[in-house]
Amino acid sequence: MSQHFNDESDNDQDQESFLEFERLESTLPPALKRSASSLLEAIHSNSCTPSPQNNVQHDRSIVSPQPQHPRDAANQPHHSSYQTIPGRTHNATPNLKNLNHRQILINKLSKSENGREASPIPLPKPKFNESIYKPAMNSKNSSTGVLWATERAIEYGYDSEHVRDWANLGQGAPEHGDTIPGSFPRPKTINVPESSREYAPTAGIKELREAVANLYNETYRHHKSSKYTYKNVCIVPGGRAGLTRIASIISDCYLSFFLPDYTAYAEMLSLFKNFSPIPVPLKEADNYEIHLKMIKEELTRGVSALLTSNPRNPTGRCMKPEQLKQLQDMCREKCLLIMDEFYSHYYYEDGCTGSSISSAEFVEDVNRDPVLILNGLTKAFRLPGWRVCWVLGPEEYISALSSVGSFLDGGSNAPLQYVAIDFLQPWKVRQEMRALQLHFKMKRDYIIGRLSKMGFKFTEKTIPNSTFYLWLNLSHLPGKLSNCLGFFHECLHEKVIVVPGFFFLINPQNLSHLEEVIWYNYVRISYGPEMHHLVNGMDGIERILSRFNCLPYELK
Repeated sequence: MSQHFNDESDNDQDQESFLEFERLESTLPPALKRSASSLLEAIHSNSCTPSPQNNVQHDRSIVSPQPQHPRDAANQPHHSSYQTIPGRTHNATPNLKNLNHRQILINKLSKSENGREASPIPLPKPKFNESIYKPAMNSKNSSTGVLWATERAIEYGYDSEHVRDWANLGQGAPEHGDTIPGSFPRPKTINVPESSREYAPTAGIKELREAVANLYNETYRHHKSSKYTYKNVCIVPGGRAGLTRIASIISDCYLSFFLPDYTAYAEMLSLFKNFSPIPVPLKEADNYEIHLKMIKEELTRGVSALLTSNPRNPTGRCMKPEQLKQLQDMCREKCLLIMDEFYSHYYYEDGCTGSSISSAEFVEDVNRDPVLILNGLTKAFRLPGWRVCWVLGPEEYISALSSVGSFLDGGSNAPLQYVAIDFLQPWKVRQEMRALQLHFKMKRDYIIGRLSKMGFKFTEKTIPNSTFYLWLNLSHLPGKLSNCLGFFHECLHEKVIVVPGFFFLINPQNLSHLEEVIWYNYVRISYGPEMHHLVNGMDGIERILSRFNCLPYELK
């Protein structure tokens, strides 16, 4: 009787785990749902017997997508971008109605198999109440990767205001407290001038625009005769607002962008119909680096605008100064460069001296070179809540950005603009950046050291030389853990948040063949949080690997 009761209890727990994962999958944006289901398919194929003629044993069975250019993918048969593992049967969708197949999947996802206790709270609920009629509302809009990951964590008990023992390694912001040696204290009170009671100009207050121009001239252009002035600066309420303004002033062109990249680009690129976005998937074998030959091909195809982050989110790598110079020489007469440089000061290549990297150094004429640079207080000054950012570029572009701000967002917060002026003194910025780089490089090295001991492999190319992100390859892990959604699912049970890699697919036009160009085997880990959260996060990941019996022998 007791054994029978225990068997029923185990079956109930196994069923609960499988249903929990199905619910997690159901919250994904539509373009990603089919990709997530590949996890179920992979688990099923892992239970199949290899064909006798192959007679090969495999440690795992995940289908690994290989990014390719859309124009190549369009000419290939469905699923041609996959490399299937020899001896496995590849089905488009697992037959979950087949009770035997379903039970196999339940067993593979079971808690009892890998030692995890029952779910901490009830299953996640749907985001919207489908029984309520919502006139004119577009309910198909989906969350960006960081927000989606946070929403799922909230369903498991995470509270952003009372973090407690959770480790949010998915966050896109640096620690913002007075926790960095040598960093100036974050303001706790501010003086509010009487003039700030009025609306600020949509291009920003003149004093802050002058401070931004002076910072770039002193830092990157002291040897150039062409200098930025306040007329080359537009203050915007956040990086997304800056990108949205830029998207609204370009027209009748092809705009290329590279995959993987910042997840919010997708929404921005999909809202505007005045240009055609062209995604360019980068190659895993090159650690997703942008090669100048690739850009030359895009220019030959007639692309007249190019958007990229440098340093890059999520890989944590950046283009070298000589590459930036060549890029701008190639584009100067024919292509608008939109350079997202929010991580330009998280730069570790120069010995953490406080130096940074920017396209501004290679602009010849500030009013002729078609280069728009985005940056702000968000990352480098660790003040994401202030929403004070800027776009730097030729006067005509800045004038247009100011005009559209009057109907898009109304401009940035006036009082905080006045406070920000003092932050931007060049000597103070250099001192602040040196403190920031030393601290975040220390945290990067801690994360890489812990993960290396757990069996993750890193090379010079895969170690981030900038940002506070690590693009972590899971492909060596067994079964469920080698898939970013499966790894994310297990992390939630250890109170750890990461961002599944397939969110960095940017597919603004929902091109069907791009649904296959998705990074199943990667997650983005942020070492932005404070050190004790990183320790908790690494401890949680180590517990997961221990349960799945895939830690190196010395850690078992």
